[in-house]
Amino acid sequence: MSQTPSSVPASRGPADHNVRDQIVEAAGEHFSHYGYEKTTVSDLAKAIGFSKAYIYKFFDSKQAIGEAICAKTLSAIVAAVEEAVAGATTPTEKFRRMFKTLVSTGVSLFFNDRKLYDIAAYSAGEGWPSARAYCERIRQILTEIVREGRESGEFERKTPLDETVHAIDLVMQPYVNPLLLQYNLDVAEEAPAQLSNLVLRSLAP
Repeated sequence: MSQTPSSVPASRGPADHNVRDQIVEAAGEHFSHYGYEKTTVSDLAKAIGFSKAYIYKFFDSKQAIGEAICAKTLSAIVAAVEEAVAGATTPTEKFRRMFKTLVSTGVSLFFNDRKLYDIAAYSAGEGWPSARAYCERIRQILTEIVREGRESGEFERKTPLDETVHAIDLVMQPYVNPLLLQYNLDVAEEAPAQLSNLVLRSLAP
């Protein structure tokens, strides 16, 4: 499968400078404790022990720091999905695993690291590049699965591919979009299996 689109903002300062990684790591810890919206660049500067001006040599805004953290978080979810899909032998099973993994990793993030989840949800609501790249990669994986199913005769081929993928994406959104998943946690355990069955019946030739 194709590689995940780059969603990390362009680096400022020396590309090989480990200070950038220090800032991202410290910001992740700070956001985890206090939340993204309540944290300022001045807060991060004090926590790390750098001046605010020095941080701006590497990131042009708090959002750019949040983007770096969010991109890392969302990339981990995509990696989990790609691993799950790679272990399946049929398009039907690939779709089931994709949907189940997307929901389970999102739910796990929500309960185990709520503040980082909140950054991902915030990025989705604001349309950050990292969130858009995440959604695009999920659509790419879905498109590849549907195309493979059509080529093997497992899925119907009458409906235009883009229309089919868009419709499935709409069905999945309440459970894979971090901004929406938090409102659907009460049915997140059974939703992947039930909705997968519904989608797969609609794909039958």
